[in-house]
Amino acid sequence: MTRILNKRIWKIICLLVTVGILCIIPAYRVNATEQGGGNDTTIIREPGSSEAAEELGELNIANTVTIQYKDGNGQLNGALRILLVLTLIAILPIIVMCVTSFTRIIIVLHFTRAALNTQTAPPNQILIGLALFLTLFIMTPTFTQIYEDAFVPYNNGQIDDTQALEAAVGPLREFMYGETQAKDVELFMGIARQEWDGDLEDIPITVLVPSFMISELRTAFFIGFLIYIPFIIIDMVVASTLMSMGMMMLPPTTISMPFKILLFVMADGWSLIIGSLVKTFHFS
Repeated sequence: MTRILNKRIWKIICLLVTVGILCIIPAYRVNATEQGGGNDTTIIREPGSSEAAEELGELNIANTVTIQYKDGNGQLNGALRILLVLTLIAILPIIVMCVTSFTRIIIVLHFTRAALNTQTAPPNQILIGLALFLTLFIMTPTFTQIYEDAFVPYNNGQIDDTQALEAAVGPLREFMYGETQAKDVELFMGIARQEWDGDLEDIPITVLVPSFMISELRTAFFIGFLIYIPFIIIDMVVASTLMSMGMMMLPPTTISMPFKILLFVMADGWSLIIGSLVKTFHFS
């Protein structure tokens, strides 16, 4: 009991000493000055010094992130642009999975590995890397159009942020619309209780993205089913042969896997699957 009481007393003493030190340290005000010294600061107007409502539109007291806005015209400084770029990089994986060809490709590649029954060969890292480069290959025309129509004019100051965003989303909408089935769009438009006359411009982005993803999943599973068919036949033949020989305790997949790999290699399976998969996308 005495030891616990002593520990508490020492904790209280240390806390009081810390608070005393913080109270003794004087407060200093630091202002950014021009190069070469001087008393002039970069603060143009002190906080709370605005006397009219029009003056509230100019935020000119920040030394790092600054937004100059007046009469509908303005621009973002470098620090805020870096912040927006980092935010875009953070959500880039979601964008790649939802609005590009990545979903269909990675699902078909996983179906191929499962049909071969090779467990982890090729590993997930190889499949993801291959899917990313195939996505880059397929989406190159779309990315090029976004660069020419959105990034270059925005970087040259010809369009503002809103116009650049609309110009960047346009090619992605055209790509998704070309791969989306009409019944999927009608499904979500009906859930949202909105009318649709078949035009791309009338589809909200919140409807187009899930419709595109459902269409991609349907197409990927259909391609995976077609890939499974020859390998299922091999499994059935091997299983029937083993049962006729009385070797019922031997797993058929153990015997059929070398035959699957042999058939896949002799037919040049990777070239056939990847070539056919890329050709399923409507890109120019």
